[in-house]
Amino acid sequence: MTEDLCLYSVEDGVATLAFNRPDSMNGMTGNMEVAYFERLREAQRDDDVRVIVVTGTGRAFCAGADLANRPGPDDQPLPNTMLARTLPLDIRKPMIAAINGACAGVGLAYALQCDLRFAVTSAKFTTAFSRRGLIGEYGMAWLLHAVAGREVALDLLLSARVVTGAEAAELGLVSAVFDADDLMDHVRSYAGDLAANVSPASMATIKYQVNTEPAMTAHQATEHAEALMRESLVGADVREGVSSFLKKRPVDFAPLGEGTSFEWMDA
Repeated sequence: MTEDLCLYSVEDGVATLAFNRPDSMNGMTGNMEVAYFERLREAQRDDDVRVIVVTGTGRAFCAGADLANRPGPDDQPLPNTMLARTLPLDIRKPMIAAINGACAGVGLAYALQCDLRFAVTSAKFTTAFSRRGLIGEYGMAWLLHAVAGREVALDLLLSARVVTGAEAAELGLVSAVFDADDLMDHVRSYAGDLAANVSPASMATIKYQVNTEPAMTAHQATEHAEALMRESLVGADVREGVSSFLKKRPVDFAPLGEGTSFEWMDA
């Protein structure tokens, strides 16, 4: 059911996942959603993977739900009933969206669930929901508010207007935009640097902090960070980081789960 709907490859510590229904601009179906989630779980388990890149085949990232698709008796509906739609939010490895074209509806939600987003200048973004009689599905209201702020969230959800890549960068939806020929080179370089030089335990814990500390008071967040810092100071990754710096050699951090361990990881 899910074999080719989301392509998966690993090179130099970076897993690349690609939505793979190019003839329909990677319109999301229940089967493709399950395929994507299963690939994410595979990347989470794979010790060779330190960073995850999500993109689309053809000329689109994901143009939203495929409204023309009619699931067969053995197919999954959209949303799927097998795996929680919040699964991407629980991935502990950095996720980078390489937005190579149209990014709408559920496609935009999945881009926003990534930790960083880079796009081609010609990409087109829209929430789409309100123009179909729908509301902010897939946690879109929370995601947009967290990424770009309340006013941008309301603007894009209420109007469902189309935003180009250049405006998306101005609004803070994406970190930067590139010509089509340069997007993947930039993303691979950025992801490769993280995979080669950054502690997997540090990246996972920083994701955890960014997802939890904004709900705390400033005092609580500071105390929380200091507790995590004390745990990190006795961990294997700090010893490796300091040793590699002093000896002027490349770092050799252990895979996630084998280096520094934090109490929050067992929760």
